[in-house]
This record gives sequence, C-alpha cells and structure tokens, in this order.
Amino acid sequence: MDKIKQILDVVRQFLKESRAELKKVTWPTPRQALTSTSVVVVLTIIVSMVLGLVDFGLVKIVRFVLG
Repeated sequence: MDKIKQILDVVRQFLKESRAELKKVTWPTPRQALTSTSVVVVLTIIVSMVLGLVDFGLVKIVRFVLG
C-alpha cells in the first residue's frame, strides 16, 4: 500500500510541475501557427520534388552506365 501511495505522490508531483512549466510557454497565435505550418508544408513539397528529380537523374545515369 505504501508503494502505491509513493507512486501516486510521484505522479501528482510530476503533473503539478508539468502544469507550472506549461504556464511559462509562450503559445503562438493561430495566425502564427498557420504561417509556420504553411512554410513547413511548402518547404517539404519543394525538398521532395528536388530529391525526386535527383533520384530520377541518378536512376537514368545508373541505367546508362550499366546498360
């Protein structure tokens, strides 16, 4: 029974400290979140297209070299 009480005390302390830390966070506004998300999506698309082109080119080169 003491072991359960200790575990509950540890969990309670963790949740209390987590809540205190979350109050310190500067949360983005919805506009900032949307802007950041848009930048990430656009950059992901651009990078995937570049990597796709590089992959396509390398496949062509390997096929040319190996016949």
